[in-house]
Amino acid sequence: MTVHCDIVSAEEEIFSGLVEFISVRGSLGELGVYPGHTPLLSEINPGPVELRKQGGEEDVIYVSGGFLEVQPTKVTILADTASRAHDLDEATALEAQKAAEQAMADKQGEFEYSTAAAQLAEATAQLRAIEQIRRKLGK
Repeated sequence: MTVHCDIVSAEEEIFSGLVEFISVRGSLGELGVYPGHTPLLSEINPGPVELRKQGGEEDVIYVSGGFLEVQPTKVTILADTASRAHDLDEATALEAQKAAEQAMADKQGEFEYSTAAAQLAEATAQLRAIEQIRRKLGK
């Protein structure tokens, strides 16, 4: 059994197809969506979206936040930004994570704590998505 899933960002449609299962981190925790799931609307947090496509193939897509809408025959993820996990640059994410941590630790510097915290959360979520794709590929 499958359900149609669309993952779109402001820039592009990143995925459209039939899936057997979707896993995403909602604002209240992990969400698993199978075909026939009860209708649902939820904010999603930055992190990986795991897809089990029709036929069993798995894919991981990173989203920086957005909304999930589940309807009886369709699941839509409207992401702030989205990219395939294998397209993420680990070195850039590590650098962004380190810069955000330094900004938060620098009590003398002028910055907005909430901005640095958001940057840290996004970099950490990207690294988590990279790690998940590595585990799935056995690397």
